Amino acid sequence: MKIKILWADDEIDLLKPHIIFLEQKGYEVSTAQSGDEALDLVLSNNYDIVFLDENMPGLTGLETLDKIKNKHPRLPVVMITKSEEESIMNEAIGGNISDYLIKPVNPNQILLSLKKNLENKKLMSEKTSMAYQQEFRQISMEISDRPDLKDWDKIYRNIIYWELELNKSQDNGLGEIFKMQKSEANTVFCKFIMSNYPDWLSGKSDEKPVLSHLAVREKILPLLKENEEQVFLIIIDNLRFDQWKVLQPVFENYYRVIHEDLIYSILPTATQYSRNAFFAGLLPSEIEKRFPNLWIGEADEGTRNQFESELFGEQLKRLGNQTPFNYHKILNMGAGKKLLENLSNFTNKKLNILVYNFVDMLSHARTDMEVIKELADDEAAYRSLTLSWFEHSPLLEIIKILHEKNISIILTTDHGSIKVSNPTKVVGDKNTNTNLRYKTGRNLQYNKSDVYEVRNPQDIYLPKTNISSSYIFAKEDSFFAYPNNYNYYVNYYKNTFQHGGISMEEMLLPFVFMKAR
Repeated sequence: MKIKILWADDEIDLLKPHIIFLEQKGYEVSTAQSGDEALDLVLSNNYDIVFLDENMPGLTGLETLDKIKNKHPRLPVVMITKSEEESIMNEAIGGNISDYLIKPVNPNQILLSLKKNLENKKLMSEKTSMAYQQEFRQISMEISDRPDLKDWDKIYRNIIYWELELNKSQDNGLGEIFKMQKSEANTVFCKFIMSNYPDWLSGKSDEKPVLSHLAVREKILPLLKENEEQVFLIIIDNLRFDQWKVLQPVFENYYRVIHEDLIYSILPTATQYSRNAFFAGLLPSEIEKRFPNLWIGEADEGTRNQFESELFGEQLKRLGNQTPFNYHKILNMGAGKKLLENLSNFTNKKLNILVYNFVDMLSHARTDMEVIKELADDEAAYRSLTLSWFEHSPLLEIIKILHEKNISIILTTDHGSIKVSNPTKVVGDKNTNTNLRYKTGRNLQYNKSDVYEVRNPQDIYLPKTNISSSYIFAKEDSFFAYPNNYNYYVNYYKNTFQHGGISMEEMLLPFVFMKAR
């Protein structure tokens, strides 16, 4: 079907060569010599785009624009004018024009404007598809070439970049190819973690990433030392790197990104372990040993992250750092609004810590609530829902106030999550924990090839619930299911977002330092 154009200009006869040029390119062009005539044609025909002269007798171009937009707000309108006055430009742009051209225009300018407004998505999709096809082989070679820490940083950034780019593309076939490549990367990443993780913790490896328990000492305190201004540390629970990338443009309305790094979550990639390790600067078994009154174990009752402020204070004391800090945790919308109202009382220290729990709640809600499952049916929808939340959340209002106060921001998280689809059977006693991505307990029964097995928890600095406890971790996109009522269990949890195991999405976390614009 031909693209239909309406071109309104009181000197339309002088534009005959342009119209012939467009018709030869396959476009169908209707003409009008006044705003009134253009408006009548728009109301009685379906046009794909309108070219509108600004200076016409009767209804002016701007008046015609206003009436067209009232009837067809999404119809692209390109304003063409002899005038270069800024006030006219501002008024036209305020009227939601799609382009603004200064006379005399040549045919190629018109053609470019058409492609930009009508074929932009198609052209971008074709360019993206071609670029990914060229990059696919290089990424595959990097994945298969025994990647080290530096390589994984590059590989994961590339994977997320192409995931977001292909999300905009209309090429579903390439989308499936990308999913296979991402799955291959996760398979190799799991092997990399299983081979290196114990040595990272024990200090036997010369090369190790910044893990949860090292983040404050190696990343945050050096930034505090380098920067004299106040710093706001925001920890958005369960925020993946791809989710950060869709939030980044909103942050950049107010902040400049100075550093964007990837840090690693410890195992299990669950709040009880990773965030306590972050605040304590210690691994879980070390926290349990040094501060038994501040550690809530798997078998204990009570909220498992209720002592973060105390653990952080102990870490600073141990490191000989006297930085004064505030700590606040947001668990729901009401608490966010309350903090917003009293924010001036919470920005008076050198370091101000805010733990924001929304994304984690979204992940769990997606499992439990049918409406959230439908809204976040896939990875792209999950990211979109995160962005929509942020744009309407008290957190964004907090960001705006911090910007006005010229307070720098460190943004990070405790762990990510992965969309699970592959059930693997596990059997445990009644004291076995309920997490779908890791299990700890006695006499666990499972298929060894499906898990990362740690028979002695002390090897990776995890507490023992009893003398014969072990840990197993789900790999890639698998999740644990009990044989009893197996089909119901699998159908209920399949394609939900979970955390606790080993995957790039759970372990590779954003760490971002920003300064106010």
